[in-house]
Amino acid sequence: MAQRRPVIGVMGGSKASPDVAALAERLGEFIAQRGWILLTGGRKQGVMDAASRGAKRAGGLVVGVLPDTSWARASEHLDLGILTGLKDGRNLINVLSSDVVIACPGFLGTLSEIVLALKHNKRVILLGFELGADFEKYRKRGQLTHAASPEEAVDQAAEAWRAFS
Repeated sequence: MAQRRPVIGVMGGSKASPDVAALAERLGEFIAQRGWILLTGGRKQGVMDAASRGAKRAGGLVVGVLPDTSWARASEHLDLGILTGLKDGRNLINVLSSDVVIACPGFLGTLSEIVLALKHNKRVILLGFELGADFEKYRKRGQLTHAASPEEAVDQAAEAWRAFS
């Protein structure tokens, strides 16, 4: 049996500045270059679309878990889209389907995915996203870390995957 490829969930805002979009796009590229599967929220906006575009351009496999029941707002860069109709409830599917979560800047949806990931003992890597002191216990035990660049985030994800598998 072939070894399973890691699924890296990239979470982030549906609205992203040009700098954040460029960061997410590079992150998607690096994930694809490792031969990993990229999982996002699947929409054609913000971090989701940028990471998907980068991964697709680098020849990666891109999965989108959409909150909708139609393809109208799906990213054109998806290889596999999963229509859930669950709205924000799909955040739990995103987290549980990811081996490692990398969180780019976002808002409440991204924060909910971070919290769900931590509650389900997933490794979370923050890339340009800051959390308050309430999350210190997760930092101390190494479940929550910061990365200074997409390259560093992917290196941390590789380390987490090695420890997981």
